[in-house]
Amino acid sequence: MKLPHIALTMGDVSGIGPQLIDALFCSSTFFEICRPIIYGNAEILIRAAQHSDSELQVVSIDRVSDELEFKVKTAYCIDRGNANVVDAVPCQIDARSGQAAYDYLVSAIDDCLSGQVDAITTAPLNKEALHLANIHYPGHTEILADRCQVDEFGMMLYLPHSNVIKPPFGLGIVHATLHTSIASVSGLLKTQEIYDKIRLISNLMKIMGAAIPRVAVCALNPHAGEHGLFGDEEARIIAPAVEQAKHTGIDITGPLPADTLIRRAVNGEFDAVVAMYHDQGHIPFKLLGFDQAVNITLGLPIVRTSPSHGTAFDIAWTDMVPDTNGIMEAIKAAIKLAKHKNQS
Repeated sequence: MKLPHIALTMGDVSGIGPQLIDALFCSSTFFEICRPIIYGNAEILIRAAQHSDSELQVVSIDRVSDELEFKVKTAYCIDRGNANVVDAVPCQIDARSGQAAYDYLVSAIDDCLSGQVDAITTAPLNKEALHLANIHYPGHTEILADRCQVDEFGMMLYLPHSNVIKPPFGLGIVHATLHTSIASVSGLLKTQEIYDKIRLISNLMKIMGAAIPRVAVCALNPHAGEHGLFGDEEARIIAPAVEQAKHTGIDITGPLPADTLIRRAVNGEFDAVVAMYHDQGHIPFKLLGFDQAVNITLGLPIVRTSPSHGTAFDIAWTDMVPDTNGIMEAIKAAIKLAKHKNQS
């Protein structure tokens, strides 16, 4: 059986992405699980290889082909970028890096939609660099949804089963609202959209192995609003979504106070959590497993994963050896999801 083609987008070339890719391609374990194709800039990758003395051989190609020979320290790179990133300064926000990161992602999406690759794993991009390039998306998730022309989508963080994460098939968390201000969250919450997130994460956790995923929904306010004392969003918006999910047969609980809910989930009581806003989910997950947390985009016709960390301008292009645990976990998740998609 052929190993899946995984598209690896380079992300922001001024950040840690090129070094992560360089380190991955020097690992024999990496080539035992997939056939990787880089979407990025070959010259920047050569620079990363020189920086690490990895002796990585970078080969520029125009398209994915079954004739390619995949082996350790050989990297195939597709560059359809529209910005000259060679002169971009490492560890600095640069419009050229933002434009290129967008171009690499769009190119990988199109190849995945056409079936040339089986899944996409993205290295981090920088949102400010995107905006400097006049690309006004909040991040990867929204670009993917727009390019794939889907309206129902979500950002999910996933932590695999471990001695810390007790649910047997790992723990997932999806966000009802995403990249927005805290002040705007309450006004953006919609019962139907919360239900959509419940359904999306329940389906995803089935793929991960949970036959009947146990889903818990976070409250927005402290103490779940304390019966209206601290707010009425729980009764007015969130609880109706939970009831709707119950009627469709989903194993669902909530809304529950977030501070105790996530602890209960980590200890094995739930398989998935629906958070109401970005930091409600991101903070506990990054505390629990910063190097293992995987970002999965739900609702797409293609598979996309990424590590949960950012561009790491503070350590990129230094002598510090990049930690590839996060991106390797993201690739493993992409392979699992791609296999399920191909089988179904």
